[in-house]
Amino acid sequence: MKDLIAELLISLKATLSLAVILCGLYPMLVWVMAQGLFPTEANGSLVMRKETMVGSKLIAQGFTDPKYFHPRPSAAGQGYDATSSGGSNLGPTSKKLVDTVRQRVDDYRSENNLAPDAMVPADAVTASASGLDPHISAQNALLQAPRVARDRGLGEDIVLTQINLHTEGRDLGILGEPRVNVLMLNLALSGTPVRIAATSSGRD
Repeated sequence: MKDLIAELLISLKATLSLAVILCGLYPMLVWVMAQGLFPTEANGSLVMRKETMVGSKLIAQGFTDPKYFHPRPSAAGQGYDATSSGGSNLGPTSKKLVDTVRQRVDDYRSENNLAPDAMVPADAVTASASGLDPHISAQNALLQAPRVARDRGLGEDIVLTQINLHTEGRDLGILGEPRVNVLMLNLALSGTPVRIAATSSGRD
C-alpha cells in the first residue's frame, strides 16, 4: 500500500510539474519572445487603413470586381474562410477536379481577354492546400494587369510598376517562386495609405 501511495505521489508531482512547464512557463516564454522579436507577425500581420482593419497580409480575400487583382481559388469553407482552412482533397484523377479546373481556365481566359489557347498559370485555377494563400504568381499578376488597368482607367505601365514593386523574391533566395501579395497590390492601386499593425488590437 505504501508503494502504491508513493507511486501515486510521484505521478501527481510529475503531472503538476509538466502542467506548470508546458501549460504555463513555455507558452509564456514563446509569447514574450514573439511579442519582443516579431510583434507584427505574431499578431497576424494585420493591415490597417486609418484605424480600420482591412485584412491580413497572411490570409487571402475573395476579390471579384474586375478592377481588382483576383487571388487564387479557395476551397476553405465557402471560400477564403479562415475558420475552415483546407484544400479540396481531390486527387489528379478526380473528374470533378478536372472539370472544375477546365471551367476555371475558360473563365480566366474570358475575364482577362486571353486567346483560347493561351497558357494559364496553375495558381490561377487551382486552390492552395490551405485555401488562404495571399499570393499569386508574378505571371498570374501580369496576365491580369491589362484588365485591371482598363477597368481602373489607368495606364498599363502604372499597373505593371505596382506589380514590380509588390513582387516578393524567393525565400532565402532559393525557395519558392517570385510572388505578389494580392491585398497589398490592390490597396496600392487604390491609393490607400495602410500600415501593418504591431498589435492584435491594431494600435501601435
